Amino acid sequence: MNAQSIPSRARVRSEITRNRLRVALAVLILVSAAAVAANASAGGISTASKESVPNAPATDNHTVVTESGRAGTITAYAPDGEVVYYNNTRTKYFDVDPVDGDPLTIEYAATDTIHTEGPTCGDPPCTRNVIERADLETGDVEVVYERYDYKEYAGEWHDIDRINETHIVVADMVSDQVFVVDTETEVVEWLWDAQSDFPLDGGHSWPRDWAHINDVEYIESGQMEGRIMASLRNQDQVVFLDRQEGLLGNWTLGGENEHDILHEQHNPDFIPESDGGPAVVVADSENGQIKEFQRENGEWNRTWLWEDDRIQWPRDADRLPNGNTLITDTHGNRVMEVNESGGIVWEVGSTLPYEAERLETGDESEGGQSAAALGLESRTPDESGSGGGGGGDGGEGMLSFEPLEYLGGVVEWALPHRIYNALLFASPVWMGSSDFAAIGIVLLTGLTWAGLEVKWQLHDAGVRFRLPMYRQGGE
Repeated sequence: MNAQSIPSRARVRSEITRNRLRVALAVLILVSAAAVAANASAGGISTASKESVPNAPATDNHTVVTESGRAGTITAYAPDGEVVYYNNTRTKYFDVDPVDGDPLTIEYAATDTIHTEGPTCGDPPCTRNVIERADLETGDVEVVYERYDYKEYAGEWHDIDRINETHIVVADMVSDQVFVVDTETEVVEWLWDAQSDFPLDGGHSWPRDWAHINDVEYIESGQMEGRIMASLRNQDQVVFLDRQEGLLGNWTLGGENEHDILHEQHNPDFIPESDGGPAVVVADSENGQIKEFQRENGEWNRTWLWEDDRIQWPRDADRLPNGNTLITDTHGNRVMEVNESGGIVWEVGSTLPYEAERLETGDESEGGQSAAALGLESRTPDESGSGGGGGGDGGEGMLSFEPLEYLGGVVEWALPHRIYNALLFASPVWMGSSDFAAIGIVLLTGLTWAGLEVKWQLHDAGVRFRLPMYRQGGE
């Protein structure tokens, strides 16, 4: 053996250092991957079948929950919390309302996605939008009205509201319109097109998903009787429509990109003067808050706000006759009832809930009083604490440190809220911010490792890189 075949001491030390670094990087990847795998095996909440739907706590009335995420479902809970009705026939379920005079019969908007080319879809995927009526006691389902639409993305009707026995107002996201249809003759008798009052350079990119009209409500009493309230999500505005005059501009709530007021809201509910209004309670989705606005001296003033440290993309809020508020927290995977003090008094898990309706209490916020009339005080995460599943750690967080949870909080803070919500919507339901952090660690560690290996190989081969400009001799 000659001297050249014996590795130098520096070379040996270098190889030991490299191997130690490889082991450290491998351990970091394995630990992070194991954390993701553990959450994946746990599975989280599932509503994919009736058997897997969790029971709810007891309450005084029936509760209906719809889902429009990876699994479209509609579930009805009895007052004792047992599941009494479940349907996953449609691709997505959205708005649900009780039928007047029969609280255990409901009407809802649902969507079927058509993937096969045929007489109802020349260029898949297409959409079948349907309004159905379901008897929760017998399970009978009746199609009230339907329409086939040419696209699948932003191709749904997210909300409908019954005006009388024959007429329904529809939030038509497909065409960025609100229309009233006679369901017996199937004749559209009135229509408002958002393009008549809003510029195409606002909202999202036209025509892909420009206005995203996600809610309509026919107002039955008070000074706004006979008018229609609609939510233009992508314009950050709630508008009021008169079927003779059109848009009532001085009643508009919010403004484009005025995100301190509303940011891509869902499902506003109107509270009339008889219950302390005019007021609107609304799920301010991208801000992660439930807000209420009171009409005072010709302006909208925010009079109430609720949030806790877990709420993530709420999409429905109804003021109940008992003064509580029923909230659907889509990415918090829960439906909850908040009392007048801001505490959570009822909660049930759901995969990706869209809307919740408490039956035997009227339609949505019917009979519920305004925050001003009730004297409700706003609640923030610091004030709401951890009670009732609000996401707190009961004080244990003061004594322990969870690195992935901390990094997950950094990810959530660093990403724009809309991007973070899109990640949650597209990822499996069990994934949260800590899982995103763990996957980020795996990817970053893997890239770092690969870069180091390349650098070491080049170094061993005698390849050196120099900056184009450098100082020599200390000058």
